[in-house]
Amino acid sequence: MNNRKQILLPRFAKVLGQLGENIKLARKRRKLTTIQVAERAGINRTTLYHIEKGNPSVSLGAYFNVLRVLGLQDDFLKLAADDTFGRKLQDLELIGKS
Repeated sequence: MNNRKQILLPRFAKVLGQLGENIKLARKRRKLTTIQVAERAGINRTTLYHIEKGNPSVSLGAYFNVLRVLGLQDDFLKLAADDTFGRKLQDLELIGKS
């Protein structure tokens, strides 16, 4: 298993930090403790702490399980759903074939 630390540029680390903050706020809005969420997600409190800080070395599965506990699992489907850049590249390729 690869245990190398994930390194992100500061502007991208900020995005994960915001995700973590959003998860923390969602937990607090539901009046759930860190213990409750961690137990229901099958992780320990330290991992939940890292998720709420936006730590990039936490597995995607752990993030998903926390979102599932909060009832936000469908938000995962929004990730990369609107691939505007990919569509533009595809359109350029299609235009070149005419």
